[in-house]
Amino acid sequence: MLSLLISVKKLFSSFLGILKKEDTRALFFLLATTLLSGTIFYLTVEKLSPLDSLYLSFMTLTTIGYGDVHPVTDLGKIFTMVYATVGLGIMAMFISVVAKSYLYSKQSHHHHHHKNKEHSAEKSSEK
Repeated sequence: MLSLLISVKKLFSSFLGILKKEDTRALFFLLATTLLSGTIFYLTVEKLSPLDSLYLSFMTLTTIGYGDVHPVTDLGKIFTMVYATVGLGIMAMFISVVAKSYLYSKQSHHHHHHKNKEHSAEKSSEK
């Protein structure tokens, strides 16, 4: 359980770190706008609750798609096909940026930890 919390903390730190870059902020803004537009569409056209609308938008963009909430109108189905096609690329780019940052920070931490061990071993052997 502790390792899960540490991983979540590192992932969140990576997320905050990547938002310092202008191009990544723009990608995040694009993703947020995409999620918001889907949420508003499902609220107004499909008459879903705000939570169900956001949920359907997120499930569509991540391709999880449990199927418990889905569009029922023809317009909703057409929108969802276009939304998934366009939005999936945006979501995939964002997830890859976050994952790359997370893996880099993990690798960097491991490298730093290994260097500290080597440095400690050198000091011990000098005594």
